[in-house]
Amino acid sequence: MKKWHHADDLIRTTESGQIQGTQISIKGIDKVVNVFLGIPFAKPPVGALRFSPPQPPDSWSNVRDATTFPPMCLQDVATLEKMTRTMKMNIPLTAISEDCLYLNIYVPDHAKEGTGLPVMMWIHGGGLILGSASMCDGSILSASQNVVVVTIQYRLGVLGFFSTGDEHAPGNWGYLDQVAALRWVQKNIAHFGGDPGRVTIFGESAGGTSVASHVLSPMSKGLFHRAIMESGVAILPGLISSSSEMVMNIIANLSACDGHSSASMVQCLRSKSEGEILAITKHFKIIPGIVDGQFLPKHPEELLATGEFHHVPSIIGVNNDEYGWIIPVNMDDAVFKEKMDKEIIQSSVLSPLLGLSPELGHLIIEEYLRDTEDLAEYRAQLQEMMGDLMFVIPALKQAKYQHGPRSPVYFYEFQHRPSIFKDVKPDFVKADHGDELLFVFGVPFLGEGTEEEKLLSHRIMSYWANFARHGDPNGADLIRWPVYDQKEEYLQLNLQLSVGKSLRKDKWEFWTKTLPQKMKESQPENARVEL
Repeated sequence: MKKWHHADDLIRTTESGQIQGTQISIKGIDKVVNVFLGIPFAKPPVGALRFSPPQPPDSWSNVRDATTFPPMCLQDVATLEKMTRTMKMNIPLTAISEDCLYLNIYVPDHAKEGTGLPVMMWIHGGGLILGSASMCDGSILSASQNVVVVTIQYRLGVLGFFSTGDEHAPGNWGYLDQVAALRWVQKNIAHFGGDPGRVTIFGESAGGTSVASHVLSPMSKGLFHRAIMESGVAILPGLISSSSEMVMNIIANLSACDGHSSASMVQCLRSKSEGEILAITKHFKIIPGIVDGQFLPKHPEELLATGEFHHVPSIIGVNNDEYGWIIPVNMDDAVFKEKMDKEIIQSSVLSPLLGLSPELGHLIIEEYLRDTEDLAEYRAQLQEMMGDLMFVIPALKQAKYQHGPRSPVYFYEFQHRPSIFKDVKPDFVKADHGDELLFVFGVPFLGEGTEEEKLLSHRIMSYWANFARHGDPNGADLIRWPVYDQKEEYLQLNLQLSVGKSLRKDKWEFWTKTLPQKMKESQPENARVEL
């Protein structure tokens, strides 16, 4: 697949010291890329720095080896393995460690200081509890599109997002790590041939939510210039919370730390071993970011509604079967195995996952789940409901809030089921959550894709890189991608590209007009429910 070469001229200077990279030749596209792995962008967040903002990295005097993948942040590796197996991702499963604030850089072989290539910084997904910088290999995207690709890590789970809701542990440590990585890129990426004035942040799922959060955060101002959100935005249900109380109480119970005093709870958790912290993290499917008053001054919906965000060009999109397979399978949902009672769907899926009240849950269920005895029909209705609720409607909302003369939005729906899943996923699954990643990172060129899939991957990488270069995805040999505005035009990413209009129009009416109206009617005057 790839050959690695160790070349002596692959030494680069960073603010903290010199590093030695390696060169890879990529067989599938017959190009060469320079790779620098495991570069520290912050001090190890251990000891007293656990539950503290990231600090600048220590300096070193010798040439530091940057040819091996860094340890992953603390997480449940068995769950990660299961997820990446289902997604057919071939990732290096390195050791896990609390010392994990590292990034990888992929650079075209000709790039050197002064080349000034666009920079694309990737933020991985995984519900803010799983994932690593090495999950997505940036070498094909970098070499084929002539861009610098940076992939980063950030603290996950309890270590990344524990908050007491006050000054003792404000939280969002993982988001602050991402800000530290952006600052590192500003100071150092020119040494690798990147242009710090053209930084695009892109991410998928919780990584898309992260990108969208930087679009809203005053702390990220000036650190990036364009944003790509794949199947994840700031208003995704359950990923950003206004209150830390529920998670804090669960952690207090699991850790046997006193939850009544924030200061003593933080001290108690700092004294726990990595293993003890990991055992607590394993109890969570998701630990949300928090409205902390600093990284997120207000709730994302409020910031979007009042226009308090960075006016940068954005690509926002979803896949046409977001709840097709990977999410329900990883959540051990029984929903596909049998037809479930509507009450059970409300109590076991909607309530715990999304915190929806029974009234709200029932209105949504009534809209989507028509009475049917046919399991396939029931399953399709459920997939549509969960996909809309969790991904499609939030993405459309974010696009509608953001688009304007200073912040153009390009919207897409990815629709192709990758051929490598033919023996892995049932036939009813279309473009599942995460499927577009294979095409964004050029995986079909590594030998498992059809010729048509290679072409689709080439087109998607071209759109993404054009966008990183100019703030507009359009370019030669590509079908025109219209900007998303009142006409609601979007690009349908399939083997044949085409432009669509008013994605999910009927359901948009339901979510934004019918449902709020029904909720209003069923609520007492003084109660207010946030959708």
